Amino acid sequence: MVEQPSNRRLAAIMVADVVGYSRMMGTDEAGTLTALKRHREHLFDPAVAAHHGRVVKLVGDGALVEFGSVVDAVNCALVIQRAINARTQPNEERISLRIGINLGDVIIDGDDIYGDGVNVAARLEALAEPGGICLSSIVNESIGSRVDVTFSNGGEVTVKNIDRPIRVWKWHPGGGDATATETPLTQIDKSAASHPEQASIAVLPFDNMSGDPEQEYFSDGISEDIITDLSKVGGLLVIARNSSFTYKGKSVDIRTVGRELGVAAVLEGSIRRAGNRVRVNAQLIDTAKGAHLWADRYDRELTDIFAVQDEVTCQIVEALKVTLTPAESARITKAPTRSVEAHDLFLRGRETLLAARKTKETFEQAVACFTEAIEIDPDYAEPYVGLAHAYNHDFQNHWSGRTDSQERSGYYSRLALEKDPNLPYAHYMAALVRFWERDLGGTTREIDIALALNPNFALAIAMRGVGKIYGGAPLDAVPDLERALRLDPLMDNQYWHFTGSAYLIAGQYEKAAEAFRARIRLSPDTDLSRGLLISAFGHLGEIDEARRVWAELKEINPKYSFSEHIGRLPFNNPADADKIREGYAKTGLVE
Repeated sequence: MVEQPSNRRLAAIMVADVVGYSRMMGTDEAGTLTALKRHREHLFDPAVAAHHGRVVKLVGDGALVEFGSVVDAVNCALVIQRAINARTQPNEERISLRIGINLGDVIIDGDDIYGDGVNVAARLEALAEPGGICLSSIVNESIGSRVDVTFSNGGEVTVKNIDRPIRVWKWHPGGGDATATETPLTQIDKSAASHPEQASIAVLPFDNMSGDPEQEYFSDGISEDIITDLSKVGGLLVIARNSSFTYKGKSVDIRTVGRELGVAAVLEGSIRRAGNRVRVNAQLIDTAKGAHLWADRYDRELTDIFAVQDEVTCQIVEALKVTLTPAESARITKAPTRSVEAHDLFLRGRETLLAARKTKETFEQAVACFTEAIEIDPDYAEPYVGLAHAYNHDFQNHWSGRTDSQERSGYYSRLALEKDPNLPYAHYMAALVRFWERDLGGTTREIDIALALNPNFALAIAMRGVGKIYGGAPLDAVPDLERALRLDPLMDNQYWHFTGSAYLIAGQYEKAAEAFRARIRLSPDTDLSRGLLISAFGHLGEIDEARRVWAELKEINPKYSFSEHIGRLPFNNPADADKIREGYAKTGLVE
């Protein structure tokens, strides 16, 4: 019989163990078993279920649990440890746990999992303090600011049967988390994700109430314009369009949205467009209580749409008690064009450009919309940026057969900045052009301007990190990628790719492999992440795994070329590219 290949996946693994279990059993066996059963039924199992985990197995006093998300795993552990601490009476014999959490590759065998990822989690559990949590470094970096505690650096440790040092991060309810002993389980369940001290908001896509599906672009466009205006406020954390639009067309509980995105408020609403009239309903909701903070309805002429957007933005800022600077107020209230027709065409083009399915046809449709908008209002800056973005896509995908698409992208980004020097989108596109021209200094300058104008611009923050990766400071990129992930938490697959790139160039090959596996899990058809994962495997000596991934890659993209892939990346230091090539060479694979 031919042996079937192992089924693998990336998972967040939590291992929990009861402290002093043998002593407790020796003292009171029946009482200990009853207490442990009660603990599992009333606390541990419900917390795991609430955070989308799966109890793989129970082994005496321990448990192995699998999660699809590191944030869910860490929040689950925090709920459990805080609740145990809160429920314990002074003279009570308590169930106390140590918990370890790792992110790693696991091998699936029926309902069981095993492998290095599980082994490391078990070693981390042993390193945790009673009542505390111990994380691997990759978990701590992955959660960023998306949980409401800070883990302390426990340094590098050497553990049994693991042939490399592991950097660990620790937390304990007595170590500075003052609320841990006072927070009951019911309250913790309602706030599993952090609500940062900074005012924070997500804008859900407004419902199209026009009765015409063709008007979807208009309701989506107004929603995005409000996101963009709010993003210009430095005192406000605003979730990016990519993540907030994942809820489009879904019936969701606002409190669930708050937990998943880590925000204190959500804006939702609807738009009805009929002829030259538009009706906008908007409501701002507190995600912790589900209560309305503000709501209003606007029934206006279509020509007043920019004024409506300004009013909604200012009402939100006031409701969230955020103070606008004069410069922020001016940027928000500035109308980009006086032409309703030109703006409508820009919204159509942008919606086509940002659609999940990108083809030669969608590229041509977007270009036609932006071009017509410019013909109506030649001073309207945003359609020029749309053209810059469209031609950048064409440069990457070779739809039109042009050889000057990147040059055209640069040309239109410069025209946009001539029309409006304070347009963050234009500075971002100028940075992207500079990046592919291998002008990393120019990339940084444009990104810095974009972020001064829009501090919540997730794509620009990630681009700043990417510039650091290829500019020779890869580990300095990780905080930028974490910040971008905080602003765009549901669209994390690209951030995992660049995090893996940073670790690969920095020579931290195990972390690089874990990050690339995460990207592949989230984006199964990626060829680029597989190409770099092969290099990481080469450095780690995992030749069989490298060849398995190469087979997957060539099935996904038979035309993929590793040398071409690395050759077009804008490394400032050729030695960084050579390090990646060296890993590939170690696998013995031939293109």
